[in-house]
Amino acid sequence: MPFFDSPDDEEDEHLTVRELLTEMKDISEVIVDLAYAALLFDSQEIGAEVHHLGSRMDTLNHEIKIRMMLASRTKQDAVQLSVLLQVAEGAAAISKAAGDIVDLLELNPKGSPIVSLVLKEAEEKIRLQTLSDQSDMKGKSLESLSVETETGMRIIAIKRGIRWIYDPEKEVTLKEGDVLVVRGTEDGFERLRRFATGMEKWPVYPQEES
Repeated sequence: MPFFDSPDDEEDEHLTVRELLTEMKDISEVIVDLAYAALLFDSQEIGAEVHHLGSRMDTLNHEIKIRMMLASRTKQDAVQLSVLLQVAEGAAAISKAAGDIVDLLELNPKGSPIVSLVLKEAEEKIRLQTLSDQSDMKGKSLESLSVETETGMRIIAIKRGIRWIYDPEKEVTLKEGDVLVVRGTEDGFERLRRFATGMEKWPVYPQEES
């Protein structure tokens, strides 16, 4: 998913139902991870982004309902289109659950060590890692790096200045100062950390001879 900026209503009207559902799918895939990250790092900033995405999800769900009502002319149409509504409602429910998770931050503004301990016990952990100016990962696309293949860590979001890239696509090029929100094992994170800080060079494999 590219930089997340909420389109206005007129822009949404030009999106197809498939595009609306695809955006909902993309948001639902990343929003729960971000919610857990907000708790783990006691981050109001990440929590605010979760609520921002939740608002966007509500807008998309509303737009899909309007499209379905306009497209439904017979009972048979309504039955067929109801499947799409169920998909949209499911994605919206995931978004709402993520919002409920983030709301736990407000119950204990000083942070909850119990929650952090529980999350840290998970086999896969969510971590933050800043890309150093010494790292040779900078200036390279995610496609060329194949971070998940090389380290086992999945980049679920990138914070670049005051903006965010959620579920970054393979064309995204990393820049110095990018804060990577990653998910994976302890060993995988340590490997990624060494590359991101410049302690180790990113491996380059010779191309196979044709």
